[in-house]
Amino acid sequence: MNLMNKKSILSSLILLMGATVLANNGNKGKKSETVNIKSSTVCGMCETAIESNLIYENGVQKVDVDLATSTVVVTYNPRKTDAAKLRTAITKLGYAADELPADTAAFAKLPGCCQKSGCGMPAHH
Repeated sequence: MNLMNKKSILSSLILLMGATVLANNGNKGKKSETVNIKSSTVCGMCETAIESNLIYENGVQKVDVDLATSTVVVTYNPRKTDAAKLRTAITKLGYAADELPADTAAFAKLPGCCQKSGCGMPAHH
């Protein structure tokens, strides 16, 4: 094989590899999605508890609790988790998540002031 043929084959292989990488990256889907979950948060302790614990859930990239609207905004990797799993994780912290009520045992572990405020009670839409 002469040098020109080797260069031609090498160039073709490089182009083919590049096209394959581009095609595979296009098939992976989104790297992040955001979901807004209505919750029963009312105070700074609720905010701290959810933000500091939910961030450790698999696939979670960012957590923000908006106390004014009682909404938990979660940015996550959809290949590692989904909105249903995130809602369940919030209920296991003792808080309601959309239509899901708080886990009873987790709610019982919330500070007394949060229990009196109804932080784990179902969110009102």
